Amino acid sequence: MKRQNQSSVVEFILLGFSNFPELQEQLFGVFLVVYLVTLLGNAIIIVSISLEQSLHVPMYLFLQNLSVVDVSFSAVIMPEMLVVLSTEKMSITFAGCFAQMYLILFFGGAECFLLGAMAYDRFAAICHPLSYTMIMNKRAFMKLVMFSWVSGVLVATVQTTWVFSFSFCGPNEINHISCETPAVLELACADSFLFEIYAFTGTILIVMVPFVLILLSYIRILFAILKMPSATGRQKAFSTCASHLTSVTLFYGTASVTYLQPKSGYSPETKKLMSLSYSLLTPLLNPLIYSLRNSEMKKALMKLWRRIVDSHPF
Repeated sequence: MKRQNQSSVVEFILLGFSNFPELQEQLFGVFLVVYLVTLLGNAIIIVSISLEQSLHVPMYLFLQNLSVVDVSFSAVIMPEMLVVLSTEKMSITFAGCFAQMYLILFFGGAECFLLGAMAYDRFAAICHPLSYTMIMNKRAFMKLVMFSWVSGVLVATVQTTWVFSFSFCGPNEINHISCETPAVLELACADSFLFEIYAFTGTILIVMVPFVLILLSYIRILFAILKMPSATGRQKAFSTCASHLTSVTLFYGTASVTYLQPKSGYSPETKKLMSLSYSLLTPLLNPLIYSLRNSEMKKALMKLWRRIVDSHPF
């Protein structure tokens, strides 16, 4: 970060939902419950997969990584937002805003590529069942997971460093729930046209390209499912794919609208609600989507519950 930045603006003010002071307490209560349920749900998924040996296969290990991303994503945004709701406004240091933006981009980028990797795993399992173990071996799985996490690091490093290289000479009020790129960029005093071109192009590559590949994979998967002779097999395949497609729609849909929209496309309040969709709603629903629609996960959850009950009898 440049010295000019530090000498002009030393902190930012997160406004959150300060335009609705009468709703602050209610929103705080709702978001606190949602955050705690999100932490609990994803923690249960992570622990269940770790303890159940039969789930140590790529499909569920990808899900475990997704839960780690989701719980981390929520932890980056929700505590700050709860503080903003309890105080109506909250100051955040220059370094704190930089760190929050970096982590949002890191976990958001990692989730994009993890969802793509999960689609490839389903494609290999359904379209090439006989050679699945060769296609998705331990080495291939590790490469896809590492690629997802490293891609998140690269996206976050380039974009966050570039945004905070601009001059910020005031005002310093971020009309958003967190230090997301579009909201912070509005406060830059320099010409950000070149960055906006990069950001738009980068979003296309990071969000839309994996999304298109997911759609193409599922077109192939759909044809493969329709050719299955067993109705039970078709139902199981559809159930597995439906869970993943629901997650993809929730995350990619709201994230792409937020990062691909023009500056004046939506009101600040609408942008906040869309941001909540992928930072709060998706991490909350993913454990439910994958556990309620999957028989193996249900069995693992029941085993975990029995372990808890046996070790702590009432």
